[in-house]
Amino acid sequence: MEVQIDDSILVRDYIQGDEKALELLLKKHNQRILSFIYSKVRDRDIAEDIFQDTFIKVIRTLKKGSYSEEGKFLPWVMRIAHNLIIDHFRRNKKMPKYQGNKEFDIFSILSDGELNAERRLIKEQIEADITVLVDQLPEDQKEVLTMRIYKDMSFKEIADITGVSINTALGRMRYALINIRKMVEQNNIVLTN
Repeated sequence: MEVQIDDSILVRDYIQGDEKALELLLKKHNQRILSFIYSKVRDRDIAEDIFQDTFIKVIRTLKKGSYSEEGKFLPWVMRIAHNLIIDHFRRNKKMPKYQGNKEFDIFSILSDGELNAERRLIKEQIEADITVLVDQLPEDQKEVLTMRIYKDMSFKEIADITGVSINTALGRMRYALINIRKMVEQNNIVLTN
């Protein structure tokens, strides 16, 4: 029976010069990461290339000492892979060419599968970033924001459910948005498609 070593220990060991630790990390997560990449690009060769680029970036970051260990190695690697997938779609946009004998059709651009895949990936990333930010809000602000945005409740309904005045509910919403804006600026998060 193989013993599972915690990622943070393997990362620490690799940073301290144990090359075998990286090999174990790769072996432990390669299938999941490769499957994730393939599910987005639908091409085995491209998936392999992005997988290689992902681990080159991982190795460089670890060697530079830029990795901050929060016990979240796999999500961090998936984020790198996700960003490289988006880069791939941006680099390889297939814009329809104007054909002299046909009228230019804007809908051929709008329905282009690769562009839609890129937009979907960016949208997923933005939603993931927002979820992380919302989770970092104080509980009372998170509650009001969730009820207002995700449950589409009025401030009167929110006030009734939470047992506070409408002005307090409005204030909490305002502070939630201010705090999210600050976190976006501090972390240089891009929330546009």
